[in-house]
Amino acid sequence: MYPARRPPTGLQSYRARGFTIIELLITVAILVILIGLAAPSLGNLVRDQRVKTAVGDVYAALAFARSEAIKRNQFVGVCSKNAAGTGCEGSTGWARGWIVFLDANGDGIPEVLDTNGDGIPDDILKSQDALPDVAVSGTGGNVSYRGDGRLRATVAPFVASVSGNNAITARCVRLDLSGRPNVKVDTNQDPGDGCN
Repeated sequence: MYPARRPPTGLQSYRARGFTIIELLITVAILVILIGLAAPSLGNLVRDQRVKTAVGDVYAALAFARSEAIKRNQFVGVCSKNAAGTGCEGSTGWARGWIVFLDANGDGIPEVLDTNGDGIPDDILKSQDALPDVAVSGTGGNVSYRGDGRLRATVAPFVASVSGNNAITARCVRLDLSGRPNVKVDTNQDPGDGCN
């Protein structure tokens, strides 16, 4: 029986570790293909999330206006913002955003009285700027709540949809007779009929 031989110190055999260039190229190619397949889905996910955010903002503004009307026992309105951001545009285009305002005299129009000099009319309770890449439209120029939280008039739903892309499901905020906002999903993806 002979003792096992060991390599002399300093002369240990080394085995190369790591990836070969071929293995690395194949891995990178597979990764590029997977990213290419996922990119369109990610774009739709981002656009759909923008619609959900826009509808949430419209819902929050309407719920806030209703709450303020009840709390103050006065008329409170929501309308599309004019170019100056201090009043109502009076149209169905809400592209500039919207304002929630205290309607002291009940005429549906905010007064532009600025007593403290901050450049914002005193009766504007909340202001929302335009939302990027999302079209928000509503029927009628404004929504007005009475002091009991009910609507002053029947209002058709607001529709939030991504500009120029009908593949994204639209969402609507409908107001019931009591004035409470409800979010609905457009099931047939036809922007012409709202949230059927």
